[in-house]
Amino acid sequence: MDKIYVSREGLDKMKADLAECKERRMKVAAVIEQARAFGDLRENAEYHAAKEAQAMLHARIKDFEDKIARAEVLDNQAIDATKVYLGAKVKVLNEKMKREFHYTLVGPVEADMASGKISIQSPVGKALLGLSVGDTAVAKVPAGDVRLKVLEISR
Repeated sequence: MDKIYVSREGLDKMKADLAECKERRMKVAAVIEQARAFGDLRENAEYHAAKEAQAMLHARIKDFEDKIARAEVLDNQAIDATKVYLGAKVKVLNEKMKREFHYTLVGPVEADMASGKISIQSPVGKALLGLSVGDTAVAKVPAGDVRLKVLEISR
């Protein structure tokens, strides 16, 4: 069983999502009971839709339980903050676009590009890991090579 490295915030979010799924499980069960009352289950679309929703919900619950059981919260206090590491906040300059970007490097479970959290397994995350301020990374992305200069690293 491989460990999943997450931030305290990421673990708390997974626990909250699990609790929400467990609450929804009761509502889905009630919908199934109501649909069952409509009669013949072989031709009961509401019943089959509710059963499918229940199966998907159970899969999500099992997935969250598995990830939470394997989660290990990062302790960034003992890490060399002069290099880009899992959990670091990084300011980089895209040399082609001449624009600065702010990223937080996280594990794949917490990745959320919309909020600037990129996975260490993404091309950009892999390219940045281990670099110091002033170093330049070349990330191979579908649109071509992207050159990123590390401007700042913080916790």
